[in-house]
Amino acid sequence: MDSLFDQNYIDEKVITLRLVISLVLGGLIGMERESRKQHAGLRTHILICLGSTVLMLLSIYIPQTFRDFQNGDPGRIAAQVISGIGFLGGGAIFKLGSNVRGLTTAATIWTVAAVGLTVGAGLYTGAAIATGLILFVLIILDKVENRFFPDVDLKTLLLNFNTPQIETGEVFNSLDKFGIKVKSMNITQSPDKRSTQMKFYIMVPAKLDLHKLYNELDSIERISQIEISQDY
Repeated sequence: MDSLFDQNYIDEKVITLRLVISLVLGGLIGMERESRKQHAGLRTHILICLGSTVLMLLSIYIPQTFRDFQNGDPGRIAAQVISGIGFLGGGAIFKLGSNVRGLTTAATIWTVAAVGLTVGAGLYTGAAIATGLILFVLIILDKVENRFFPDVDLKTLLLNFNTPQIETGEVFNSLDKFGIKVKSMNITQSPDKRSTQMKFYIMVPAKLDLHKLYNELDSIERISQIEISQDY
């Protein structure tokens, strides 16, 4: 006699088992997103995983129960889940200036729906392995990515000098100290040639404390004004 895990026929016990497994796997992924204060967190990922599992169970149940339907395709509803979940994932993506946020969460929403479908189809091992790999990508590879490919923001830096003579070396040394990359630079003098403005487009590490950068630049002699703004 087949165990409950090997049973293909959809009954109350199988439904309960698969929904509980879906809740656990979706919860594990959701906890990781919740720990990073994402809008789509624990409850959202659990509900997506459960919903996908329910729809997969329904896809199997319909041709199993209503045998008179000649075109009962178990994959039809599941296919609509994969395409439809994209609209929900799109809601997690937003643009802030020149930076796009939420792509990873949107991808996680799409992937957790696939995990739910896999559980609903009874492929428990595949769903568990997929969940483990998703968590590996979100937790371990995130640390690797931050170490070698840190997030950066594109900003505009304006430095006003109260003299026509400026010391660009000090400015670049300060920017290098904070790991800031200069994309472009423009220097202009006032009409009376008594002051100079330096305008930079810079790539700033996302986690940089801007107050420290302000203090560093403010220590440079003859700088009268400092302005850092988001590049839109």
